[in-house]
Amino acid sequence: MQLKTNNLKSINKLKHLLILSIAVLISGTITAQEIIEDEVKEEVKAISVTDSVNSLQAIKVDGVAAVVGEHIILDSDIDKTILQMKAQGVSTEDIPRCQIFGSLLENKLYAHHAVQDSIEVSEAEIRSNVDYQIQQFLAQTGGDMQKLLDFYKKEDEKSFREEMYQINKNNELAKRMQSKIIDEIEVTPEEVRVFFNAIPKDERPTFGTELKVSQIVIEPKVSSEEIEKVINRLKEFKADVLENGASFRSKVVLYTDDKASVAKGGLYTLHREKPLMVKEFRDVAFSLQEGEISDPFETDFGYHIIQLEKIRGQEYDVRHILLIPSVSSAAINEAKEKLEGIREQLIKEEITFEEAARKYSDEKETRSEGGFLINPATQDYNFELTKMDTELYTQIQSLKDDEISLVLKDQDRTGKIKFKILRVTDRVNEHEADYSRDYLKIKELALTEKRFKAIGEWQNQKIMDTYIKINADHRDCDFSSNWLKK
Repeated sequence: MQLKTNNLKSINKLKHLLILSIAVLISGTITAQEIIEDEVKEEVKAISVTDSVNSLQAIKVDGVAAVVGEHIILDSDIDKTILQMKAQGVSTEDIPRCQIFGSLLENKLYAHHAVQDSIEVSEAEIRSNVDYQIQQFLAQTGGDMQKLLDFYKKEDEKSFREEMYQINKNNELAKRMQSKIIDEIEVTPEEVRVFFNAIPKDERPTFGTELKVSQIVIEPKVSSEEIEKVINRLKEFKADVLENGASFRSKVVLYTDDKASVAKGGLYTLHREKPLMVKEFRDVAFSLQEGEISDPFETDFGYHIIQLEKIRGQEYDVRHILLIPSVSSAAINEAKEKLEGIREQLIKEEITFEEAARKYSDEKETRSEGGFLINPATQDYNFELTKMDTELYTQIQSLKDDEISLVLKDQDRTGKIKFKILRVTDRVNEHEADYSRDYLKIKELALTEKRFKAIGEWQNQKIMDTYIKINADHRDCDFSSNWLKK
């Protein structure tokens, strides 16, 4: 670990390390930002390393900062990480170069032991990521592939893609190894109490203004004719693939309404023990055999067909096409007028907001909760203003407690239209952490510290079991982990 935490005084350092860890995990992924930067000038020389420790010790290549297992870190990798962080808007002024180097060492240690622990990644997902990255490069460089190859000293696109594949694969292995270490860690109420009581009173954190948000959502109704039209079109896509050999992936690119998935050809990796998609989607995906295409089915997002590409133990690689039935202008106006009528009832106090949400709202997730939104970060009803989603904050920032908003038109990433009204309640102003009131937040902080301790213990053990060679130019770094094996 590059930072140690003993109490809540180190929370800002924890956040700082989290930002750095995320940046390092994706730093190996070349970005278009690097293409237009002038800061990285040195040429990355081609090297080859055998699995033999003796051979690794014998190699002397300019620019090699460290070797961890079979992984090499170049001096230029540190520069690229700094550029990556800057491209994400992260200030690097207060982050020592040695700390970035230490995080790169951690990343390689995770990747090395992920292979040792037989952790697998989806080849299809990795290659889809590479395809997406190359599309982004070309979009920002005028479609000039040769410019990319020249910048990265690659002879052809194939070798460039393979290097990117290895970078992406190692980064994904590192993330999965880290997840394996911490996923099963939990904290007991007693551990939370001890954690909180160990914080000196003058060092306890301050939590920002909090409030609860509730909403009522009305969606325009789709005609049965339009639904039938969408289902028939999905059936045509399926028949074209099965009977004429058409490409399912090409159908995704051309027709899906899930635009966020186009770059990956509609690919998602599902895990039986870690739900990613909605239940209806998972149920269909897990019922298929490799190569099989589902019949059209409905979710809250629209109508889908799924092709199952690969089963790897508990993981399923699937591609999907989503079509959203269009709604008429009349249906849109009708939905808006209905919600305006509901708002009028609320203003006149003819019905409570909770009753109206349960009776009228079309949003399943909040309807049973009386309209209350659940904070995904804390799994309760409270939202801290400074950490609220920007769009939601914009919609509620001027509302007073128990005030009903005007009817708002909303549109999701697929273009689906809905109308909603919002209300805020139970506002609590900025305050010092209170054990009873802020238990869930304190629990999360205690869990974070426990996870970092577990990662630190894992690192210290694995460092001793792994071949690690640090270049002399970097041996003066003040590592908190025993990378030099002193």
